[in-house]
Amino acid sequence: MNILLIGKSGQLGSSLLQVGEGHQWYAPCRKELDIESIDSCRRAINRYQPQIVINTAAFHNVPLCESKPERAFAVNCIAVRMLAKLCKERAIVFVTFSSDYVFDGMSKEPYQEDDKTGPLQMYGISRLAGEYAATSEAPLHAIVIRTCGLYGLQGASSKGGNFVDNRIKDALNLDSFEMGCDQIVTPTSALDLATAVVKLIEKPMCPVGIYHMVNEGQCTWYEFSCKIIELMNLNVNITPVDRKGWSGEMRRPLHSVLANTKAKKLGITLPNWQHALAAYIDAKTEFSDFNCK
Repeated sequence: MNILLIGKSGQLGSSLLQVGEGHQWYAPCRKELDIESIDSCRRAINRYQPQIVINTAAFHNVPLCESKPERAFAVNCIAVRMLAKLCKERAIVFVTFSSDYVFDGMSKEPYQEDDKTGPLQMYGISRLAGEYAATSEAPLHAIVIRTCGLYGLQGASSKGGNFVDNRIKDALNLDSFEMGCDQIVTPTSALDLATAVVKLIEKPMCPVGIYHMVNEGQCTWYEFSCKIIELMNLNVNITPVDRKGWSGEMRRPLHSVLANTKAKKLGITLPNWQHALAAYIDAKTEFSDFNCK
């Protein structure tokens, strides 16, 4: 298949290029394809003639979304609607991504794809708006994939690196640090997510709509941090802190575990988060000594 990838330098985009053998990938840089310009997007689609467009670009710095809501909506909603419209006009499958933050975190059970949404902050609101934009503009062509706590070998430039790498930096540079124990999540390997996405788009007549794709299981950020330190054989004291879901004046969902219900029905599963983390650290240490001091 011919696939146009938006966001090749990010954690997920770079992982898709790594696992997507057998397909023709076109991954223009940001200068060539500006997702906030309909003319730029149209030119890229006309040039590469893709059968599928995968959009991994997003404004996902959660605190910054609070102070720059217009920017969050421009990237996470308006640009998504524009891409969905262009794909609908050409009968192209459009894949874009969303977040566990579209939920309010009040459920004690993993959220399924059709559960009621209720975002608590601007990031989640802009992501949910993007979901509606894609599925209402292109109901027969749009696929929205929600995920949680993504980390990949490429890191996350807008956040100063991914969660795993930053906790290793903390352990190498500090005697102790605090970590929240209030949020229950499922951290997800970008490589595992990318593998699942490729399997999904390879399905004949792949059903459109919303999917959840995360590593199996659940943990708090404190438990995840402890596992990182254990796998790295580092010696540091981590203190659990219960912030009741608050980050300054912003709320985060306390329980945002996602259930991979629809993907599993298609035979697509992801490993549990412990195995995914171990595989990530093995891959990372093969190319880096984590010398972050």
